[in-house]
Amino acid sequence: MDSKKEINISIGSNIKNAREKAGLTQDQLSEMIGIGPKSLSAVERVMVGISIATLRKICNVLPISSDALIFGGSPKNDVKGLACRLERLTPRQYEIARDMLYKLFEAFELKE
Repeated sequence: MDSKKEINISIGSNIKNAREKAGLTQDQLSEMIGIGPKSLSAVERVMVGISIATLRKICNVLPISSDALIFGGSPKNDVKGLACRLERLTPRQYEIARDMLYKLFEAFELKE
């Protein structure tokens, strides 16, 4: 297997993982980055490579750097992924999630 194919496998897999962590379907992400769902599916399944322009769009939409998409790995705590999901909540849902998180933080402080 040549290195070009290996890098496409890595990038496709990393895009899929980042998309799923962000709670997005292929249809949702493809709409956000301006490509067809079949094109995104082909990238994730390594049927085609990805352009730098599309890679850049994905990095702007998903909470992931181009380095992480190309080389793999993720931050210790996926704060950006959590923030991305919180941004998509309705105001009421966000208020509930915020209150729950604050209560958790308070509980964690008591145990330290």
